[in-house]
Parts: sequence; C-alpha cells; structure tokens
Amino acid sequence: MKVTFASYHTVSVRHGGPLTQMKQTKKYLQEIGIDVELIDMWKPRGEFLDTDLFHIFSANLGVWDLANYLKEHSKRYVVNPIFYTRWPPLVVRSVCLFDSMTHLFTRGVTSLYSFTRDVCLWAERVLPNTTVEAALVSKGLGIPEGKITLIPNGVDGRFLNGDPELFSKEYGIKDFILNVGHIGVERKNVLSLIRALSDIDHPAVIIGHIYPCREADRCLEEAKKNKNLLIIPGLDHDSPMLSSAYAACRVFALPALFETPGIAALEAALAGASVVITSRGGTSEYFGGMATYVNPYSVPSIRKGITEALEQDPTDRLKKHIQENFLWQRVAEKTTRVYKEITGE
Repeated sequence: MKVTFASYHTVSVRHGGPLTQMKQTKKYLQEIGIDVELIDMWKPRGEFLDTDLFHIFSANLGVWDLANYLKEHSKRYVVNPIFYTRWPPLVVRSVCLFDSMTHLFTRGVTSLYSFTRDVCLWAERVLPNTTVEAALVSKGLGIPEGKITLIPNGVDGRFLNGDPELFSKEYGIKDFILNVGHIGVERKNVLSLIRALSDIDHPAVIIGHIYPCREADRCLEEAKKNKNLLIIPGLDHDSPMLSSAYAACRVFALPALFETPGIAALEAALAGASVVITSRGGTSEYFGGMATYVNPYSVPSIRKGITEALEQDPTDRLKKHIQENFLWQRVAEKTTRVYKEITGE
C-alpha cells in the first residue's frame, strides 16, 4: 500500500506538533510495511496522483485547495484535523450555517471554520486525537460520526532513555522546571508561564524556537528579570540534548491556552517528569489524574500548579501509563487499520 503524506506548506519550517506527528507516523508506518512518501507538488499530475491514499495533517485554509483538488479527481484521503477552538460546538455550527446561507447570495466571505469543515467533509475518514476534538468535528462542523475514528497522538520511545548528565554537565543544573515549545506563539502562553516562574525560587529552563513578533520580545524582556530562568533558543527534535533535558528536569510545565494533547508533555512524562498542563483541550484524556491541571488564563493558577508539583514525591505512574498507551507504534497500528478499511487491502 502506498500512502502520500501532506500538510500546509510551512509545516516543515515551523517545527511544531504537526511536523512531529507526520515524521513519527511515517517512521512507524514504514516499519509496519506501509510505503509512505511526502507529497511532491512538482511531480507531473499522473505521478502526483499515483498513490492508494493521501493522508493530510491539519484541516485548515492551508490545505483546502489540495483537499478540493483531490475531491475533484476522486482521490481518497484521510485527515488528522488538529482542530480546536475555545468556542463550544454550537457556536462553530452556527458560524458554518451562517456561511452556507451567505453563499446563497454572495461569494468571497468565508470563516476559517468552513474551510476546516470542507476538508473534513470531503475526507474518507477524519482522525481526531481526543474525544473533545471529535465532538467539535461532529457537533460543530457537522461531520457524520461514522466518518470519525479516534487516533491518539503519540510519543517516541527513545525519550525513555535520555541521559540527564548530558544536559546537567552542559548547563550546570538539574531537577529544574522545564518548558519546550515556541516562544512568541500566543497559544503556547509562554509569557504567563514566565510571569508565574518569577515568584518561584527554583531553576527553570525554556527551550523554544523564537517566533519573531512582539509577543516573543515581551517574553524575552520578562525572562531577563528572573535570575533562575534559562532560555535555550530551540533544539532539534532528534537532539540527544532534548532527551537529556526531559530526563534531567523535575517538573514539565505546559500551561498553553489549549493542547491536543501536547506532544512535548508526553515526551517529558515518558522521561519521568511530573507534568503541569493546561486544563483546556483534551489533555485529561492522556494524563488522567496523574498530572496537575492549571487555568492558562490565571498566572496564580499556573504558579500554584508548578509549586504543588515541585512538592510532590516522584512517581513512575504517569511514565508507565504513557509507555503502555501512547507510543507511536500503537498509533501506527491503529492508523494502518483505518487505511486497510478504506482501501480494502
């Protein structure tokens, strides 16, 4: 079976969760025996369409034209929507309905929700990674439940074996508070995290690619005020230093505005860290009662959650839970079953 992976054009340079999801899914599908290739838009049309199935990561404006082209040429695809909004499903449904009514009279005015709806509606199967996302897709976007199959996000087993000494020797600290993500992306809420850390007398590290914007400037300005805080401007996902950072930290904090569920938090948990994470999104479906949940809109809540996690005795319950349920091998197996149901192989 040949499957072609695709996403929005900047996925490879943004270094975010969708890129990790694509790379890891591809790696473990190939180990199972699935022939996976990344989309090449410069191929002649015949070669471009010569695949058994397309798999699109993200359902948004950036992939809408591709999805529409595949629909027009009767090429089947599945999609991981990677979709979340702070609005309830009823509001999303109302916006989509308004768009549909507006299109009866005029063109050119379309909400982002409608682009997501189209990409999901044209797909053979929609693969959300939490029940919260699945509810938004079905109740908000109006996608039939029969087209929806829950496929969780995953984590690479190599994070079980990071060497904490590598990071400790390089930076001279251990048992610190850690955050890994993007600095300057509003959703990651790094500025609120930095403000929460200002009143916690404990070493902290933020590892993140810096997105050039005013929000990033504010984060860096605020970070300069905290003598306990070290900013490391990004590490490659395959870097042994990243694995070491997870293994060397004591608490991993991810108080984003929402997560579905936060691959970095899964990686840190697998390395043995205590996890402090946003309550918004589908995080509880992965971390259960084994993480500390915070209100991302409240700096005191973030501070309190981190302080409580620092005071807790270490345990390997969460580590074992992640290892048993969310390794990429399991994700690849579930994804393969969906492929075979669609292609009949």
